[in-house]
Amino acid sequence: MHPDDRLPLQDGDLETREEYLYHLIERCRAGGDDDAAEVLRALVRDYRDYHRGLYTRAMNHAAVFGDASLEEPLLAALADTRYNCQAWAAMGCTALGFRSAVPALRTMLDHPQWIMREQAVIGLGELGDESVVPDLVPLLGNPTDWVRERTAEALAAIGGPAALVALWDELENRRFARIGYIASALARFTPDVIPRLVEVAGADDPDQRYWAAVALGSTGDDRAVATLERMVADDKGTTVFDGEVRVAARKGLRTLRRIQAAIAARGHGADPPRNRAMPGASTG
Repeated sequence: MHPDDRLPLQDGDLETREEYLYHLIERCRAGGDDDAAEVLRALVRDYRDYHRGLYTRAMNHAAVFGDASLEEPLLAALADTRYNCQAWAAMGCTALGFRSAVPALRTMLDHPQWIMREQAVIGLGELGDESVVPDLVPLLGNPTDWVRERTAEALAAIGGPAALVALWDELENRRFARIGYIASALARFTPDVIPRLVEVAGADDPDQRYWAAVALGSTGDDRAVATLERMVADDKGTTVFDGEVRVAARKGLRTLRRIQAAIAARGHGADPPRNRAMPGASTG
């Protein structure tokens, strides 16, 4: 990389520099342009020499140009409160799989800025192991919807018995009326969770049956079909928010078929992989 290659990102009006940044990103995306990638990596390594707006925009595309050489500068930016781009440094660490960021992400869970907290939860879900589950579980009771949803997604991504226990507890002892995010998260523990969901689908509580139907549909597993069909035919229960169990079951069947069709189109067979992201139902 010639030193002059960096100048368009450092000099001139910000709009022109942003255009050049996106030009470099597109060059990397289109054909693995090593020269363009090195200019972008220099921005990350020497981040204090660049406008914060350029840094944040670059981090939205870190996976396009990043490599292992960026681990140290990203960790430095993650701790740099003066530059104030910690959330985007966290985003970059997550995109590039730098597990060394986990300790810093843990400390960001109660950060006063919402975007810091969001990227910490996302990062821990992608980079953390079962040791971070106790840090995340309390957030399932957060009054803010998106915090609970991101946390459920993170726990499902991490997987393991402790994450499953926490998510299952939210299904059985609902603290919030609409818990579609819990149902979608539980579906990612297929196939082990299916017998438990089938059992809940016959519970006395119509709210539990409703969310069990949503979760069963989101598994994409044929073993859920008979239970969902029975619920469509026979379950006339209504939830506290006036949702009908049989409607949830009907939507669950449609979701299940869409998932199976998507998997078949990708050539991965009939069974969805365990603890992997699946297209879930939007009910609740």
